[in-house]
Amino acid sequence: MPVEFPSVHEAPILHIDLDAFFASVEVLDDPSLKGKPVAVGGAGARSVIASASYEARRYGVKSAMPSLMAQRICPNLVILPGRFDRYEHYSQRFHEIVNDLTPDYEPLGLDEVFCDLRSLARLSPNPIESAWALKRRISDELGLLSGVGLGRNKLWAKLASKRSKPRVENGRLVDGPGVVFVDAEMEAAWLRELPVRALWGVGPATAGKLENLGIRFVRELSSVGEETLAAHVGAAMARSLIDYSTGDDDRPVESNREMKSIGHDQTFAVSIGDLEGLLEVAKSHSAIVARAIRSKDQVARTVTLVMRFDDQTGLTRSQTLPFGVDDEVAIAAIMGALMESVTLRGPVRLVGVHLSNFLERDKNAVQLSFDIDTETVKGKAQVAQLSQERQVSMEALRDAVDEVRSRFGRTSVGTLSELSEGGLEIERQRGSHAFGPDTQSN
Repeated sequence: MPVEFPSVHEAPILHIDLDAFFASVEVLDDPSLKGKPVAVGGAGARSVIASASYEARRYGVKSAMPSLMAQRICPNLVILPGRFDRYEHYSQRFHEIVNDLTPDYEPLGLDEVFCDLRSLARLSPNPIESAWALKRRISDELGLLSGVGLGRNKLWAKLASKRSKPRVENGRLVDGPGVVFVDAEMEAAWLRELPVRALWGVGPATAGKLENLGIRFVRELSSVGEETLAAHVGAAMARSLIDYSTGDDDRPVESNREMKSIGHDQTFAVSIGDLEGLLEVAKSHSAIVARAIRSKDQVARTVTLVMRFDDQTGLTRSQTLPFGVDDEVAIAAIMGALMESVTLRGPVRLVGVHLSNFLERDKNAVQLSFDIDTETVKGKAQVAQLSQERQVSMEALRDAVDEVRSRFGRTSVGTLSELSEGGLEIERQRGSHAFGPDTQSN
């Protein structure tokens, strides 16, 4: 009998997830790492693993694991700090390949994409053949492996892509099927066996709250009313859990999702306890995010400071301007004002600079004067005025520097503010300290 394949109406949603993305890119760029246990993350005491190759996973190394633990269970683990410029480059090429299949796709981070195949219905595509063709093309053109899931909604497509990937069993790597389609029979079986931790959005904290209610498996969700769930996990999550418990998920694939924010966070090997040291960090971080936003031809109206203290408490402070900024000195001035508005209640272990509320660069209208929110930054209107002046006066210099760098490399030229004893701060990339310090003490 001929094999029956699902129609595009039976398997409308495709989810593709690149395997060990960060680590795989590092191995592609440095073939000498092939076959070695490789991880991307920080190497210091406060650091975590962000991505691990399958060779590393055989030892039990996995994402979100503390780096010290990963090094204990895998002494020969190669930990690399991460290079977001390279990951973004590969991600862009990944999205271009997906776009050739269908323009109705929704990126989820750098290495995951949802596709709605219903836009191709008039072509009568075979979803499984389309999935395999997409997977092969990514392997052939990018050198990256991936898992693909197909289902009637986002929930099943994402669960299926996870089942499609290789897995480690008793220290051995077992190949996955590569492409998985969840039909009605499989849905029913998975609903009986799935732990709630496998559901979309259920992290350790939510899973713990559900376990306190006696719920560890999806099949047990029906024993608790929505109001009871809402009292423990919030109304929105409770509604989603009720839907997921029957396999329903009405979230659409949102194509052309706009970038929400750009940020750079750093966890320090040794906490910083003085404002002067924090202001130096703010200057460095501001340069990194400024380069990132300029590369996208956008400006940001909102600048946000993120801080975390040694006691694990944290805070955020934001300032929204009536115009957009993409100049590092302008951003650093706002960051400095935000930092000075904070009462330090102890040493700081993490600082982040985030930009949001974007405008297209050519639509940015810089006013001659404006009011700053003195509730947020008391008495700092003059600092915001400096940001405005720098944004306007440095535009020609920013454009010239960016043009030279695009032609001759990142370190070919720099401004005085980017110069340190170790050379140009341009060497440090956005996300380079996102997973913690590189060493025990920097």
